[in-house]
Amino acid sequence: MTSICDLPEDALVELLSLLPARDLVCTCRLVCTQWRYVVDLTTLWKRKCQREGFCLQNLDRSISDWKTFYMLCHLKRNLIKNPCAEEQFQHWKLDRNEGDKWKIENLPGTHGQSMPDPRVHKYFVTSFGPCLKSQLITLKKEGYWNELMDEKRPEIVVKDWYAARFDCGCRYELTVQLLSEDYLVLEEFCPEPVVIEQWSDAMWREISHTFRNYPPGVRYILFRHGGQDTQFWAGWYGIRVTNSSITVGPLT
Repeated sequence: MTSICDLPEDALVELLSLLPARDLVCTCRLVCTQWRYVVDLTTLWKRKCQREGFCLQNLDRSISDWKTFYMLCHLKRNLIKNPCAEEQFQHWKLDRNEGDKWKIENLPGTHGQSMPDPRVHKYFVTSFGPCLKSQLITLKKEGYWNELMDEKRPEIVVKDWYAARFDCGCRYELTVQLLSEDYLVLEEFCPEPVVIEQWSDAMWREISHTFRNYPPGVRYILFRHGGQDTQFWAGWYGIRVTNSSITVGPLT
């Protein structure tokens, strides 16, 4: 009787490439020597990438490990939870909450502008006292195992959007830290605070940073941002922030 193992290699590659990556690595690879060989083939993982739209033709020569490339693309998503205030302050830690405290408003807001991304409908806004909030991301819980972070060190891309009201000056600040198992800072992005003067254009602006070639041992990412108004007006005249993101992995 003919069995699946009698299939030509290319047919077996095509068949196995239809299965989820976890099943391939944790189950199929353990069936027999032949299946382990096929699961480890570059051809199989390249085929999965192409099928799921993870690669472009001009990227082919720059990819040395298609299996890792597929895993990173499959995992890639925004690791910041509730970035656009749709769930109130859920998932955020309010590190400083002074003045009239953090508040959530609907776009465009009083004396404000619309976001370039029409899918964003809300933002967090600060007051006349310092307001800072943060999220601590545990990479292992998000699927990024230790060996992957230490050996491949995939790019970590941080983005944030901020804006002022037209009628009030304000200050914006951002700190992103890559932390070890013991919460030691291995690398940090901490630009100079942005001060926006009164009577600005109130446009939304994006700040972005990519961590590359960072030291091994990264286990957590700490994201903290916020600010306040610079004229100390009661209410919510300070910096507005929304649509924050952290992604790990290659550009696809």
